[in-house]
Amino acid sequence: MNSLVTNLRVFWQGTILSYIALFHWLEPVTYLASKVLMPLAQILFFTLLGTFATGRDTTSFYVIGNAIQIAAVSGIYGVTMSIGGDRWNGTLPYLFGTPANRMALFVGRAFIHVIDGMLGVVIGLLWGTAVLGLDLSQANLPALALTILVTTFSTSGLGLLMGCLSLITLNVMFVNNTVYFALLIFSGANIPLASLPPWMLAVSQALPLTRGIAAARQIIAGAGLADVGSLLAGEFLIGCLYVLVGYRMFRWFEYQAKRKGTLETV
Repeated sequence: MNSLVTNLRVFWQGTILSYIALFHWLEPVTYLASKVLMPLAQILFFTLLGTFATGRDTTSFYVIGNAIQIAAVSGIYGVTMSIGGDRWNGTLPYLFGTPANRMALFVGRAFIHVIDGMLGVVIGLLWGTAVLGLDLSQANLPALALTILVTTFSTSGLGLLMGCLSLITLNVMFVNNTVYFALLIFSGANIPLASLPPWMLAVSQALPLTRGIAAARQIIAGAGLADVGSLLAGEFLIGCLYVLVGYRMFRWFEYQAKRKGTLETV
């Protein structure tokens, strides 16, 4: 019981402190603008571009896809920078030197970003409803909330893996940007999966967001939780897989850093 309480305390303190450290330099107005205006800008850009290019009323397709895809802002950038920040700020040696539970430390870096990502998705959907007329009257809201949670979790799982790469690369933002924009293409947010060539479709099935976006579109169209259960299960498993791979990579980097005496990078 004492061990469980200790691990929970490490998890929670690491969660809060890493999030504060990531955004302490931002003015509140700047932070709120990034959370409120960024989803609107992305949704408007791809919706207007997509409807103009297709010549059809496909507003809901782009609004839902990009609103759910907003989860990648917190899941990719936020989580990656939370882990990489320990290296950039010189606190990684202390992290590697502590006897605290590594899984609690590792997963704790993503917890607040899952909540933050869900908030971003909700803001995106609200913008879609208020500005572009997205109809949520047929949506099963509890099922939609679960879809947002699972999708944000899976995206944060990829962020944890990317965060490990930030421990051994000098330009992790280049990698993050590449992954983020790849998700815009491969996840089905802006390009129907049916129109993708086979190799791109295969890649999309191994990425987070793909099943979550598909599930959200079905739920908003009136489907129930049972109708999208397989999609959500697949999305959750994808997220768990990325978390486990990222954790094993984190422990391997720690072993190599201690063995070589660098305590920063392999």
